[in-house]
Amino acid sequence: MSIKQHKGWFFLIALVAIVVVSFAASRFYRVRGDNAGLQDPGRSAQRRGAGQRGPGPGSGGGNGGSRPQLVQVATVKQGSLREQVSLVGSLKPKEQVEIMPKISGRIIQILVQVGDPVKEGQLIAELEGDELKQQVLRAEASLSVTQATLAQREAELENAQAERDRGANLVEEGLIPSQTWDTIRTRTRVAESQMKLAQAQVQQATADLEELRIRQQQTQIRSPLTGYVGQRHMDPGALASPNTPIVSVLRLSTMVTAVNVPEQYLAKMRTGNRAIVTIDALEGRTFEGRVARLSPLLDPATRSSLVEIEIPNSDGQLRAEMFARIQMDLGSERQALLVPREAVVVQGQQSGVHVLQADRVQFLPIELGVSTEQGVEVLAGLKPGVTVITRGSQNLKDGDAVIIQGEQETSPRPRGDRS
Repeated sequence: MSIKQHKGWFFLIALVAIVVVSFAASRFYRVRGDNAGLQDPGRSAQRRGAGQRGPGPGSGGGNGGSRPQLVQVATVKQGSLREQVSLVGSLKPKEQVEIMPKISGRIIQILVQVGDPVKEGQLIAELEGDELKQQVLRAEASLSVTQATLAQREAELENAQAERDRGANLVEEGLIPSQTWDTIRTRTRVAESQMKLAQAQVQQATADLEELRIRQQQTQIRSPLTGYVGQRHMDPGALASPNTPIVSVLRLSTMVTAVNVPEQYLAKMRTGNRAIVTIDALEGRTFEGRVARLSPLLDPATRSSLVEIEIPNSDGQLRAEMFARIQMDLGSERQALLVPREAVVVQGQQSGVHVLQADRVQFLPIELGVSTEQGVEVLAGLKPGVTVITRGSQNLKDGDAVIIQGEQETSPRPRGDRS
């Protein structure tokens, strides 16, 4: 190999060595730089973010950039509060009858179905009465026999009385002996006794016949009141007895609900007090009722007394066992701090209101009293004159910006900064 070829190989080996050393140095410094970034994240972030633009002015967090919500407000103030008590109960018909037969017998037919209207005296069902029919015929024949016997005894009595009258004249004239006169009088008394016996037999036969006729009428079961069939308990062919109901009839023109009223309210309650009854099943429709009866007895376990409220049901919308919410007027008034119902919100287990501060809201916990048509009573947590959010309060959070409905924004500045 010549000297020129040796120089060529030397140059090639040197070039490869330089490349290998350069690559190794590059890997070394890259690994070293990553380890330094782990030890100092701030410097690493600064190095990685070099050349990037930071957040501009006005791009801060929170709700400052959100659009204000449109709300309505009201002022907390003192008001006149009618004392009321809220209770719950179930509606029942004022009159409800389980119709049962007075005698035992097999049912031949039932003429009504559930929901059918019925009138007082209307035929509801009929029991078999063939046996009673034969008994009535036998009793009628027996009465005819006793009546014929009575007629015979009356004739015999008339004859005996006539003979006695003739004997009395003959005795006065001394034409018959006293023994014969005694016999005539005894015969008359016997005829009178036999006639009384025949009369008693006629009365007994008449009573037996009337009893059988009453029992025969009892095979026809009639409604004792005007109303609607609530339930049908038996079907034709069943054996009915005096302690088994066949149907139930309800009178729905007036409904009744019985509620237990706590003793602290009883002293202010009177017969005739107004009660507002709300029915959830009728989409919150309300009815007006009156206190009809107050029980004088308190339950020692609950310290409450039973109160019955009557509700007119002229249109028939109310049904038995409907769930009812009752608000009873106690007939007295007092002054209280009131807020509108829609202003009250619940966060977790805490009731409160959103109060307006400048153009933002703050949740304020309050203690509530009774809820009436005039508003909700505030026992603690608010003072008169405070502005609270009413409509729109359910969707607010602390610090949210709001715009009061009806106000027009004349400046982009917040309400609290206007001069």
